[in-house]
Amino acid sequence: MNKLHMHISVKDLNESRVFYTALFGHEPTKIKDDYLQWVLEDPSINFALSSSETKEGLNHVGIQYDSDEAVSEAQTRLQDAGILGEKQEEAVCCYAKSNKYWVQDPQKIVWENYHTMEQAEMFGGDSFTGGESCCEPTFSKTGKWSTGGC
Repeated sequence: MNKLHMHISVKDLNESRVFYTALFGHEPTKIKDDYLQWVLEDPSINFALSSSETKEGLNHVGIQYDSDEAVSEAQTRLQDAGILGEKQEEAVCCYAKSNKYWVQDPQKIVWENYHTMEQAEMFGGDSFTGGESCCEPTFSKTGKWSTGGC
């Protein structure tokens, strides 16, 4: 089943853990020093928090798909509608290895369409996301995706 994905950058991970554990009625399914994740069936969501020194608030939203084929179908629908994005293959980000297709909505909210192939032992960060952080490429004011960092 595909899941809605939401990623929020927070200043205090422990304080946020208390809040979201109470809200969802469940402890996180993945716990790292700098990252928490709830993968839930009710509501059907993949909800992630990461600690941030600079950016707090909504990092990005997305859809976690069950297969690479489903990500490709979403990419085709978006491209057919004239919505161009950025494909990212075998990205190691947020303690997972995934294939992704990033787009930005009219409000400039970044959407991550992805399929996770396997879990990873590191948070990630690569040349696509600037190497310092992960999980959100930069969409420039000129309408181009860049690898200049999150």
